[in-house]
Amino acid sequence: MQQREEKQLEASVESLISRVAYVKNALHSFIYKLENEYDRLTWPSVLDNFALLSGQLNTINKLLKNEKTPSYRSQVIIPLLLSPDRDDDLAKLTEQRVPVFSHEIVPDYLRTKPDPEVEEQEKQLSAEAARIGPEVAQKQIQTLNKLCSGLLEKLNNPRDEREAESSALRQNKPSFNPADTNALVGAVAFGKGLSKCRPPGPVAPGLPGQGPLMSGGPTLQQVTIGGGSGQQPSMGGPVSQQQGQPGKMPSSIKTNIKSASGSMHPYNR
Repeated sequence: MQQREEKQLEASVESLISRVAYVKNALHSFIYKLENEYDRLTWPSVLDNFALLSGQLNTINKLLKNEKTPSYRSQVIIPLLLSPDRDDDLAKLTEQRVPVFSHEIVPDYLRTKPDPEVEEQEKQLSAEAARIGPEVAQKQIQTLNKLCSGLLEKLNNPRDEREAESSALRQNKPSFNPADTNALVGAVAFGKGLSKCRPPGPVAPGLPGQGPLMSGGPTLQQVTIGGGSGQQPSMGGPVSQQQGQPGKMPSSIKTNIKSASGSMHPYNR
């Protein structure tokens, strides 16, 4: 009978160790993602990791509550040998986490109660809860339940209803200014509000007043009169005033300009 119980205990411990190894691997993978892949980590992936850990912990709880699993509460672990020297076998079993089994380490690893800091925090929370009256506690509970109910209602709403609400909000909110739109249409269609001044710079050829002249006809730039008394006007010479009459256009220049204007482009008349 005792041998059977011992075999049962060994089998349950081995099963428990394997389950804990799964939890350890899942935690290691999740921590690695948080530390190295946080920029590519999405919220659904985080939820999947939490769901995996939760499922593994539930499996361990079911294993511990199983009828075939012996009660671990009746099992007591007593350290038979404590030494400050390094134990290679112990380090190998614990993946180099526990290299020695000394008086300093045993109280932490064989502890059956929470750490003293955690116990102190629990005492403080219990004292704060005792100071709050029943009425104040009931109001806080109602407020929390109301917030949770509103959040659950929003989460349980169908996707179509949420999209309809968002589209209605977008339709009600104006996305343009009618005055600016009318001013832009008036400026493009009728030139309303535009400046009438021509911007400085070269004018493109072909515009009225600046287009090319008819082929074969003289231009104003080509009509030049040579200076000096008794000198006939010639094409291409420099323009000069008659001597003795500064600031007064000679009659020969007027005649040549008049004759040149007869063959000019209609736009330049």
